[in-house]
Amino acid sequence: MSGFYAFLDALFLQANYNATLVAVGAALLGLASGSVGAFLFLRKRALVSDAVAHATLPGIGIAFIVMVAFGGSGRSLAGLLIGSTLTAGLGLFLVDWITQRTRLAEDAAIGAVLSVFFGFGIVLLTLIQTMASGQQAGLEGFLLGSTAGMLFEDALIIAVGGALAVLAVLVLRRPMALVAFDVGYAETLGINTRRVDMAMMGLVMAVTVIGLKIVGLILIVAMLIIPPATARFWTERTEWVIGLAAISGGMAAYLGAAISAAAADLPTGPIIVLVSAAFFGLSLFFAPGRGIVAAILRRRRFQLRVHLRQGLLALAHGEKILEPLTLSVLLRNGFIRADGVATESGRALAAKTLRDEKRWDIARRLHKDDAVASRYDGLTPIEAVLTEDEIAEIDVRLGPPQMVVP
Repeated sequence: MSGFYAFLDALFLQANYNATLVAVGAALLGLASGSVGAFLFLRKRALVSDAVAHATLPGIGIAFIVMVAFGGSGRSLAGLLIGSTLTAGLGLFLVDWITQRTRLAEDAAIGAVLSVFFGFGIVLLTLIQTMASGQQAGLEGFLLGSTAGMLFEDALIIAVGGALAVLAVLVLRRPMALVAFDVGYAETLGINTRRVDMAMMGLVMAVTVIGLKIVGLILIVAMLIIPPATARFWTERTEWVIGLAAISGGMAAYLGAAISAAAADLPTGPIIVLVSAAFFGLSLFFAPGRGIVAAILRRRRFQLRVHLRQGLLALAHGEKILEPLTLSVLLRNGFIRADGVATESGRALAAKTLRDEKRWDIARRLHKDDAVASRYDGLTPIEAVLTEDEIAEIDVRLGPPQMVVP
């Protein structure tokens, strides 16, 4: 119970100073990473973020060595982020250069840059551990994130960086959304798609660098990919995907930071990613349009409609119905009695169903070269496709209706 109260304190920013700093910084980072990642997701270039993230590691090591060489402690977050930004930019440039100047696909370029830069970074971290000032550097925390002992200056850098990234998304959202959705259409509007792509990648690099302290270079990729994937389950509109991705990322980061603050032994970065994954899982199952449960319900409703139609046609032809589900559907809708005999409403609807079937036969012959014919699926009411005049014309050819014999 004490852990729950500690969680509530962290959630409402009533916990200790460090927990409050981390929660605010993480929320802004989540908003930025979700909105920026949405463009990558829509542009189908999500793996670029992986290369950018891994390319930051050598910069962290080099920045530490340079700061120590000039008499500093090497732990300045601003200096480490500057170093990581430079190598991340170099990695991004190399991915683009390899893709543009060689026959290698982008995924191959990403794999090459990612592995080489990360390997070089690990070598630098190993060398730093042999230095007199490197044993307590804590640079390994940038791999998975480390918020313990975060200073006000550190939180301020993360918060300001996250806020600026969100502001940049708001300013550039229209051209980036057009490029992400349809490059060809964006070019016809006179948009320089290459510059927009570069701006998009620059924002990815900025969010990656900002998030190193909280979630680390390995897990920041999840913060860029999972929220927009979650948002995609809930909407078909581009602007809503971006907004929902930002909200999902911000909520996951804030809740993850609160949970981590309530349980001191739990690392913040992995908890944030797990909360984000939980949002994704809930959306995967319960989103009303694209979720698994909604798909199961749609399939069930379709199945019941098919059994209803088949049952009504069987009643119209005087056939004995043996399928249990068909009998259950007809009985539940009051079209048959418990003994299987058709009710008055069942006979009327069965006669209409049979007549509509004959109407569709005539409609397909009349509209054989028309899109109307392709809309017949056996379940769509004919009144939803044809006008009253067209149905009347078909009825003239068909003759008077007949009732189903009980």
